[in-house]
Amino acid sequence: MTSHRQPAVFAGHGSPMYALQPNRFTAAWATLGKSLKRPDAILVISAHWVTRGTWVTAMTKPKTIHDFGGFPPALFDIQYPALGSPALADRIEELLNVPVVLEENEWGIDHGAWSVLKYLYPNADVPVVQLSLDGSRTARQHYELAKQLIPLRDENILILSSGNVVHNLRTMDWQADAQPYPWAKQFNDFFISKMRADHHELLIEWEKYGDPAHLSIPTAEHYWPALYTLALQQEGEHAKVFIDGIEMSSISMLGFTIQ
Repeated sequence: MTSHRQPAVFAGHGSPMYALQPNRFTAAWATLGKSLKRPDAILVISAHWVTRGTWVTAMTKPKTIHDFGGFPPALFDIQYPALGSPALADRIEELLNVPVVLEENEWGIDHGAWSVLKYLYPNADVPVVQLSLDGSRTARQHYELAKQLIPLRDENILILSSGNVVHNLRTMDWQADAQPYPWAKQFNDFFISKMRADHHELLIEWEKYGDPAHLSIPTAEHYWPALYTLALQQEGEHAKVFIDGIEMSSISMLGFTIQ
């Protein structure tokens, strides 16, 4: 990595409850945050903002969104009062070759973003902009769109993607000692091995991997953010795993950087 270029980061965000219950994954996010050069702003691609078309938050003071239900009141009390960056939103619109909606009212910082940012930058002192996931796009189209964001890394913008490489809520095991399902571990290991070998094509065309892939990715919105981070890789850079593990049998907590 060049001395001035920001890494690209993917975090498997897991349960919103991690915001209240620190664990080895949140510790890894905190350690990563301390190791990063301070960015001028953060662009987040979160699995929890899927739209029709491409949207970018452009407000000066984004609200903290609690986009979940059934959790304790303390979780809804959490605020992440980072400022926004209309200038970064404009820059993103300039870089992307698709129409962009500059959104100022409907969204903000969702839990796919703040549950990780709370540990990366606990003082909420770096401006945050979110880019939505266009639900009509294919995995390849998301990957190609992400490539257009590459210049931001040399402009001291940290690009953080937040999702889960394996994310099957229907099969979760809530027992404390739950072991990974074989298919979940198999696909997670497949992803890591191909990522380390720079074989992105096999990860873009994940459906071809068969049953382990389809069980791991019943819907694609939590997987797409990982492709955004992979797409930001430049010549001479490599993927580095900073945390891994499968929680509740079917949620991958894999986190990696490109640098």
